[in-house]
Amino acid sequence: MEQTFPHYQNVTISGLPGAGSSTLGKALAKELRWDYFCGGDFMRSYAIEKGLFDKQAKVHHSAAVYEDDFDKQVDYQARKWAQTKQFQILEAWLSGFMTMHVPNTLRVLVYCSDDAVRIDRIVNRDGISVDEAKDHIFRREQDNLNKWQKLYAQQWQEWVVDKGIFKVSEPIYFWKPQLYDLAIDTYTTNKEETLQLVLSKLKK
Repeated sequence: MEQTFPHYQNVTISGLPGAGSSTLGKALAKELRWDYFCGGDFMRSYAIEKGLFDKQAKVHHSAAVYEDDFDKQVDYQARKWAQTKQFQILEAWLSGFMTMHVPNTLRVLVYCSDDAVRIDRIVNRDGISVDEAKDHIFRREQDNLNKWQKLYAQQWQEWVVDKGIFKVSEPIYFWKPQLYDLAIDTYTTNKEETLQLVLSKLKK
């Protein structure tokens, strides 16, 4: 039986590579008995199917390999689910941004304030070298950010600037802690502590 809460019926989890978003998403789904959806896994499967990505590759790919329309379709699916479903945990880079101002959705950001720790996590997770992990993390982040800044400039204006969260002069960056209901630094917070912080927020 799924756990229920007075103010939240869905959770989105966002975080850059090595921050621990997938770890949190899976742990939370197990604890709550909710459905878990990983946007990265779906996009990876699509890229392999379309021949855009080598399925033998150890690291993930950037959003630059997708058509803009498909990218937007997948991203907006998170918003649609949050508006129409319940007992969903949606883990993706943009799931928190795409569900801004959607009622009954807890939007969580996980980040790691030490890049060296993020790199080490990717090295251990994917079995690659430190140099490969650095190139993969930072190049992929910049590629994705460049694309999404163009795709979602209008949404940033409507959901962020027009709501008074940031001024129009503030650069578009989708992982600012101020945009989320809960932001957790996984450099100073371990897996269990991170999970408990989310559970505590759900119960309020």
